[in-house]
Amino acid sequence: MPKNKNLYAIGLITSLFFLWGFALNLNPILIPHLKKACQLTDLQSSYVDSASYIAYFLLPIPAAQFMKRYGYKGGILLGLILFAIGAFLFYPAAAVRSYVFFLAALFIIFSGAAFLETAANPYITVLGDPEGATQRINFSQSFNGLAASLAPFLGGRFILSGINHTAAQEAGMTPAQINTYLSKEASAVQIPYLIIGAVVLTVAILIFKTKLPEIIEKDDDLNGDEDQSLLKKLGGLIRQKQLMLGVLAEFFYVGAQAGVLSFFIRFAERVAGMGEKSAAVFLTISLVGFMCGRFIGTFLMRFINPVKLLALYCLINVGLLILAVTLHAKFSVYALMGVAFFMSIMFPTVFSLSIRGLGSKTKLGSSLVIMGIVGGAVIPPIMGKVSDMSNIQMAYLVPIVCFLYIFYFAYRNLKVKNIEMVAAH
Repeated sequence: MPKNKNLYAIGLITSLFFLWGFALNLNPILIPHLKKACQLTDLQSSYVDSASYIAYFLLPIPAAQFMKRYGYKGGILLGLILFAIGAFLFYPAAAVRSYVFFLAALFIIFSGAAFLETAANPYITVLGDPEGATQRINFSQSFNGLAASLAPFLGGRFILSGINHTAAQEAGMTPAQINTYLSKEASAVQIPYLIIGAVVLTVAILIFKTKLPEIIEKDDDLNGDEDQSLLKKLGGLIRQKQLMLGVLAEFFYVGAQAGVLSFFIRFAERVAGMGEKSAAVFLTISLVGFMCGRFIGTFLMRFINPVKLLALYCLINVGLLILAVTLHAKFSVYALMGVAFFMSIMFPTVFSLSIRGLGSKTKLGSSLVIMGIVGGAVIPPIMGKVSDMSNIQMAYLVPIVCFLYIFYFAYRNLKVKNIEMVAAH
């Protein structure tokens, strides 16, 4: 493949990192927005995360099997088409103001994203010299971080209205006025998601017209052979205590990350009396801190054992969350913003520790760790239920439990000095 063509292909595949990062980080905007537009409880609003992360849990292995038969390019195209369809479905979902319809659209979007994420990392590794594979992955991941910062900023600007009626104000409105208000709120997502769908469809057309190299995989341990079935391989891996503890640690990490960020705007509104647009700006700053934390954490790992850094960051986050739960006004929001920074290194560090020493079973073990992402579908609803039963501040006791378990996992591995870090989610 000519060099200029190669750069073009790298640009297209890198755009996939941006697309799924942007969609996933719109969830903290959608949760308070749909809570208002569809008149939901905190528990019900958390199903936005559930619909998203359950797709990541269910689709990676079917996606891998699909790509084995139809190629990675075919999988990417199917993923982009699903992504676009889900985005376009936001228009009728808003028109009828159906929360179930919104959740179905989100599930379709992230089913497509699961295909994209399954394909993107291996594709980047073959688009150029093998020596530059790590550099290309890190470059592409930086666009995922950029999307994480832009999504809440743009979502706060173009989706959130900044209008929140009190119960007393709504009591003074006629049913027709309330319906008009709620319909206007719901319709705010229509144009943004039509634009997202159009952009995704454009990328699909460009990739369809671009010749991409085929990936030839060697010794794929996801496939059964004459001597050992896939189920037997899984059975053997499940008995690996380190791996299973790591899967649980990733479950708690992704759940904590989703919960901390998804309820951020709700927290800032209730605890600090901030408007939703202002809260969205603070959320954006938090995610910029998250992105910076990855670079700073990577630098610190040159001098500090990554496992010790992971343990230290867990304890710091426990302390910050205790402050967020006990303090009031903007001080509690500032504490919560700090949590994002110290979460930054956790996914890749836990992942790398989990698959350490698996040898030829590393790929299958990695798939099990990735399935721990389902924590993002479970922890936010628990926080939502706690919030409905008490208040949003008490809900942030839940991620404290998550970080304490991750600390335990790190503590068990303190003797490990060198680990091969993988790309962050």
